Amino acid sequence: MYVRVSEQESIERALKRFKKQVQKAGILSDYRRKKFFESAGERRKRKAAAARRRQVKRMVHRED
Repeated sequence: MYVRVSEQESIERALKRFKKQVQKAGILSDYRRKKFFESAGERRKRKAAAARRRQVKRMVHRED
């Protein structure tokens, strides 16, 4: 990833655009997820827990 900086643009503004691009691409979240080895069973448990959280969230919103 790279950001072109114009002559009138400050470094802080360019850094902010760069960080936004990195976040949008999901690079940091992918790095954090792959930082440690995760077995297939752990991956299934993590995904199942996320699905349960989403379902509970939907149920709470339906009750309102």
